[in-house]
Amino acid sequence: MKAYQTNEIKNIAILGGAKSGKTTLVESMLFEGGLIKRRGSVDDKNTASDYRDIELERQNSIFSTVLYTLYQNSKINIIDTPGFDDFVGEVVSTLKVVDTAVVVINAQNGVEVGTEITWRHANKNNTPVIFAINHLEHENSNFDETIAQMKSSFGGGITVVQYPVNAGLGFNSFIDLIKMKMYKYADDGGKAEILDIPDDEKAKAEEMQAAMIEDLAASDEALMEIFFENGTLSEDEMRSGLKTGLNTRGFFPVMCINAKHDMGVDRLLEFIVKNAPSPDEMPAITTKGGKELSCKTSDPATAFVFKTTIESHLGEVIFLKLYGGEITEGMDMNNANTSTKERISQIFAFCGKNREKLDKVYAGDIFATIKLKNTHTSNTLNSLKGGDDEIEAIEFPNPKFRTAIKAQNQADDEKLGVALNEMHKSDPTIIAGFSKELRQLIVEGQGELHLNIMKWHLENQYNISIEFHTPKIPYRETITRVSQANFLHKKQSGGSGQFGEVYMLIEPYSEDAPEPKKFKLKQ
Repeated sequence: MKAYQTNEIKNIAILGGAKSGKTTLVESMLFEGGLIKRRGSVDDKNTASDYRDIELERQNSIFSTVLYTLYQNSKINIIDTPGFDDFVGEVVSTLKVVDTAVVVINAQNGVEVGTEITWRHANKNNTPVIFAINHLEHENSNFDETIAQMKSSFGGGITVVQYPVNAGLGFNSFIDLIKMKMYKYADDGGKAEILDIPDDEKAKAEEMQAAMIEDLAASDEALMEIFFENGTLSEDEMRSGLKTGLNTRGFFPVMCINAKHDMGVDRLLEFIVKNAPSPDEMPAITTKGGKELSCKTSDPATAFVFKTTIESHLGEVIFLKLYGGEITEGMDMNNANTSTKERISQIFAFCGKNREKLDKVYAGDIFATIKLKNTHTSNTLNSLKGGDDEIEAIEFPNPKFRTAIKAQNQADDEKLGVALNEMHKSDPTIIAGFSKELRQLIVEGQGELHLNIMKWHLENQYNISIEFHTPKIPYRETITRVSQANFLHKKQSGGSGQFGEVYMLIEPYSEDAPEPKKFKLKQ
């Protein structure tokens, strides 16, 4: 696989609530880019994203999965994320390194709790957002109601750039307001037939395009002047406004898809290639030392670890984003966090469980490596000539749920500690530690589901049978009443003896009580 230049790279996250169709969308993206020859499905347990045993068993994404597709001479790095809030750590780490978020919404359910959670995290990271309305082929889908909910929940900036012609059973067409054409798909999706807008849709299309153009013009003073002068914008001017508005988060385009049948995915990919920011078009990030990194290949190499996994036959796999320079196979780098010298012995582009070997990567790309000695999630690697720049660590959420954990077989206690440490490397939102006060091993996570998944891994991957227990209550002793005592200590070693008398007075003391100034001692 060739190394792609910075301006040929797009880094996107696929976000959204559970069952919105994220993993299915990724399948169609890979299919359209030629990375897979046949689209898998969650029901058939053969998708590129959900390949781990626990995901196949539960038919849900549990971990973020790094993939890529190729489209119109661009490499689109894709990170598919879980929809349940228990696995929010995967979303947080993903948003640290991507440049655009595609938020998938189920048109049957509209804006859900999971949608709002991912939106908040995208906002916190100042990430440009494209909305993809999915499941438009279902009888209960409601595009207009979904848009109304989005505007109510997310405020201004929601900009419809496509709307469905025949949402519901039999959906296969939408109007594209940028090209002012109708996209019509065969039953099995794929490449659309691009047609003129039917006469009975022209008035609605023109009205909605006018609203879109106003939103675009409002994001750019130069476009606003053209709009006032001409009353409209050309397709190139609209595209300029789209790119500017998307990159600056002035508005958030809404597109139509049927991910299961690969409808609208070709147009979504084209939109990403033409409008989503490349890494060097994003604002520079500032290191702890105050240095700005803007994904320039001419800069010294600086890479950030955003994910660690344990893969069979490979061991620890480290996923990084390169924020400057280039990295070649066999290159030595310094870990700014651990002061460890590391050698990048191999470079991979991962697509689910499959990997492609690379000779080098350029600034802005996402890649993986193995066999590092002392490098972990949130660490920064610098070229030997690049200094010790350290990128701010990922801010993972605090635990929300805790329980005591115990191996059923005492002989597995040490093995359990090692396993929990490995799991923390892969998922830093799992926190385990021994409480000296309670004399229990306590594990913390994002919820009951999160810890149940952890239990599954311990029992199925590490072969450790464990039990959860309610943590003990840390009862503490205190003084409740006044008490006094005295003691006479004698030491006789021939001749005159030695004596010591001790008088003790104990009484309750509270934080608001006056501090004792004097003690009554027997003279």
